[in-house]
Amino acid sequence: MSSSKHSLDNKTQAWSARFSEPVSELVQRYTASINFDYRLAEVDIQSSLVHAQMLSEQGIISPTDFAQINSGLQQILQEIQQGHFTWQLNLEDVHLNIEARLTSLIGDAGKRLHTARSRNDQVATDIRLWLRNAIDEILSQLTSLRRSFCDLAEKHAHTIMPGFTHLQVAQPITVGHHLMAYVEMLHRDATRFQDCRVRLNQLPLGSAALAGTSYPINRERVAQLLGFDGVCQNSLDAVSDRDFAIEFCAASAIVMTHISRFSEELILWMSPQFGFVNLPDRFCTGSSIMPQNKNPDVPELARGKTGRVNGNLISLLTLMKGQVLAYNKDNQEDKEPLFDSASTVIDTLRIFADLVVHLEFKEANLLAAVKQGFATATDLADYLVKKGMPFRDAHEAVANAVKVCASKGVDLAELNLTELRLACALSNPDMIGSDVTAVLTLQGSVNSRNHVGGTAPERVLAAIAQARSLLKD
Repeated sequence: MSSSKHSLDNKTQAWSARFSEPVSELVQRYTASINFDYRLAEVDIQSSLVHAQMLSEQGIISPTDFAQINSGLQQILQEIQQGHFTWQLNLEDVHLNIEARLTSLIGDAGKRLHTARSRNDQVATDIRLWLRNAIDEILSQLTSLRRSFCDLAEKHAHTIMPGFTHLQVAQPITVGHHLMAYVEMLHRDATRFQDCRVRLNQLPLGSAALAGTSYPINRERVAQLLGFDGVCQNSLDAVSDRDFAIEFCAASAIVMTHISRFSEELILWMSPQFGFVNLPDRFCTGSSIMPQNKNPDVPELARGKTGRVNGNLISLLTLMKGQVLAYNKDNQEDKEPLFDSASTVIDTLRIFADLVVHLEFKEANLLAAVKQGFATATDLADYLVKKGMPFRDAHEAVANAVKVCASKGVDLAELNLTELRLACALSNPDMIGSDVTAVLTLQGSVNSRNHVGGTAPERVLAAIAQARSLLKD
């Protein structure tokens, strides 16, 4: 922690008069949260300034006290931003550290700041303010990442690649179509964070420890000044629940799961066995022993960090599941998983926005791969159905043809018309005409899926345009 000239007696506590002996050094370290909740400092000062303003407007503290509190908190904010503030372990948390410093600066006026509030509603407010800012940053990064995917998808709207099921070549698709699947996922992720922001944006301050306060406060005024949509309607609920934090961690786990799936594809696609993509060097590292290696460290780490973010969600759910109303010290443990999830998601999205837009697809390798797995077999079955054959019979006929091709080591498109008719073992061979050639081409296959949600280049470009229109809102 940074240092400054001010210091306080190590025995100073907000509640020390009740006790006959100080807590031990071990207990002090065990119960303190300052090592991580110092991140709430700026929003704590923000909420304290507004609380003091409301107290002054309501005549609960004097205008002189408010002026001194305002001046003192502004000085403390500057000290924190410049790295000159001393965080003291014996003062437990960010709230008492700031209050103690304020009192050392302005005397009794500083002691009046905590009128009509508790650390319980204070921390509940601070977390919501901090998390609101984090969500706004995540939404911004999600927008950037979706733009990167759209740009790359547009570049490859006509590039053909194999689509997979069970990691087996299934049907031809376009690279653009594949990439736009992630735009859809990330759009839903954005709406989840937006919904979470709506639910958390209610003001707990004024709930005090658990039952409210007897002072004539104006909670709606505080909510207005702090940008909340309203006030929490039950004081017990306001100070004790952390469902908004759980919801945030759930949204974080889902977006990281989407990033992890894409990371897994990049890891596979970079391998020589696939050879579909090349990652710029700045996203990779080498080996300490094998000079030829170029390792996809960023995707691998994103895949690994997803496990930690998922664990943070489980931590918060477990933290809350056994707590009676109202506030319990357990809730101190809500911050580290929350902070970690937010930081991890923000950093991951920022890195991937840069990574995605600079991905290089190896089109020749993609084309070679899609030719390996009879990718147009379904197109041939659809062709027979359009000629009047029931789908199950068409499926069986094409399966016979695939078996023949596999034995000969050729693709369906490499059979001439006579060979294809024989391979399908049709009772009426004339059902397959010369027009089947267009059906068996890769380009013909992707072009035929020309409907909303389809892989045809025309539809991919339309999906990109629609996605970009949503990003402008």
